[in-house]
Amino acid sequence: MKRTPFELAAIATAAVPGLRPTAAATSPDDATDFDAALLVTADGRRWRIRCPRGTEASARLETEMTVLRSFEPSVRAELPFQMPAVAGTVRMDGLTTCVYTNLTGTVRDLEALATGSERLAQDIGATLAAIHGLPRSVVDGADLPSYTANGFRQRRLNELDQAATTGKIPPVLLRRWEQAMEDVTLWRFNPTVVHGDLHEDNMLVEDERVTAVTGWTDLRIGDPADDFAWLVGSNEPTFIDSVLTAYHAARKEPVDSQLARRAALAAEFALAQYLVKALALGDRAAAGDAEQMLRELAADIEASEAAAASGPATGDDAADETQASVAANSDGAGHSGSSSARDASADTSPEEASLDTTALPVVHGQRAGA
Repeated sequence: MKRTPFELAAIATAAVPGLRPTAAATSPDDATDFDAALLVTADGRRWRIRCPRGTEASARLETEMTVLRSFEPSVRAELPFQMPAVAGTVRMDGLTTCVYTNLTGTVRDLEALATGSERLAQDIGATLAAIHGLPRSVVDGADLPSYTANGFRQRRLNELDQAATTGKIPPVLLRRWEQAMEDVTLWRFNPTVVHGDLHEDNMLVEDERVTAVTGWTDLRIGDPADDFAWLVGSNEPTFIDSVLTAYHAARKEPVDSQLARRAALAAEFALAQYLVKALALGDRAAAGDAEQMLRELAADIEASEAAAASGPATGDDAADETQASVAANSDGAGHSGSSSARDASADTSPEEASLDTTALPVVHGQRAGA
């Protein structure tokens, strides 16, 4: 049952002795996993509480506490943004709830970010680069997953198998995803530290700058493209290009040329992951939403394939088709399984790594699970 901000405020007082909220409001979060609220105390300080809805979400919060402890002061000092600190925790019905201290900035929805200033887009790119440039010790120290490129591809294939067993994934999507996951050229990347749950709700902004990054429950070493998947939902190529350009400029090593295509695949596959999670939780409403979005995506892909079969598009039609396909090969929350891919060092220069979204259909609406 969903908890109200006032119920969450009461829980927060048990987690942080002496905390006396004077105001409470809903805080954006992963709706299938957490109830969250922003709290304000009489002195103007803000606090955030995240209350898990199940054992898996509770375990993710406990993982995040370990992650945050693994970020030594010297590492935090090098980051261009703030990171949260846990002010207190409380166990309820066997689940761990966390309260975090105040961070500067506010959450903006994806549309606001995508239509914001060039400076903001560039700062988002620099933020992503800083995350992917973190020392691997922050992952190793927290005993978190570490994938090779081939290992990560196998994980995706396994998740695809799991999604297929639901019997609710349109055949055109299963076929498309399997083909993408068996294309070894798509999976030649250098693994980096990955946030793993990056999206607009976990990014605070002030004065056209990213001031804080939250939601560190899924930190790992894996595919950097996963942290770009949420951007695909904006369907704003200019914004995405600006973020990618800034990211390439800030990275200290070459970026693989297939990053944008894998990000698009991740965003699309997120719908399948959303469905699998909703079914596991017995959330019929969320499962119904996921099925509807998957049907819409399948229809978009079929329409795009039919248009391609009738002849090559040119001019404005080609540009429109490219934008409409941005999220088709997107893999933001889902995974699949079969075949093997070899690790390969990226040898493409930043100038060569462009936003190749050709033949990737669009994921409509909000981020899966939002």
